[in-house]
Amino acid sequence: MTHVSSTADDILACARSLIIAGGYNGFSYADVAEVVGIRKPSIHHHFASKVDLVRTLVSRYRAEAEAGLSALERNVPDPRDQLENYVAYWKACINDATAPFCVCALLASELPILPEEVALEVRAHFRSLASWLTAVMERGKRKGQLKLSGTARVEAEGFMATIHGAMLSARAYGDPKMFGVITTPLLDRLSNKH
Repeated sequence: MTHVSSTADDILACARSLIIAGGYNGFSYADVAEVVGIRKPSIHHHFASKVDLVRTLVSRYRAEAEAGLSALERNVPDPRDQLENYVAYWKACINDATAPFCVCALLASELPILPEEVALEVRAHFRSLASWLTAVMERGKRKGQLKLSGTARVEAEGFMATIHGAMLSARAYGDPKMFGVITTPLLDRLSNKH
């Protein structure tokens, strides 16, 4: 049984890297089979269709993100530091290319062509992240640690859009440093640093 879940995990990891490289339509089961070193029917054994594969991938990605944010809340009580840690996580991922782009942000750019089952998972990720960021903004404002220019919800949505836009700019320029160039002023503004 361990071998089966290991193979499924390998398939999911491969699909994730292929989506980050080329989007939803940028890969096929043949690509996954070649990279993982298995036959296409083996993929179908784990995931009946590409929709099932990507829906499972996004669902798992969302669960991992939610677990990571929960751990961040437990380990870093200060809202300002939570935002800084969130940005630092992505900065490190982009710099070392372990996760140069949020899978859900990339898939969100393809929503008009995504199967509805996948689109629902992507939207759920955005709602979950926005909810967490809103709560962080509210706590930070209440504690006097964050200076908001709008409601906590509006700030959270702007923060999320800026992070995802910074990922896109880093990719467009082929320069991981662009992520920090864009996100540092955002954190400074929220922290009321000049």
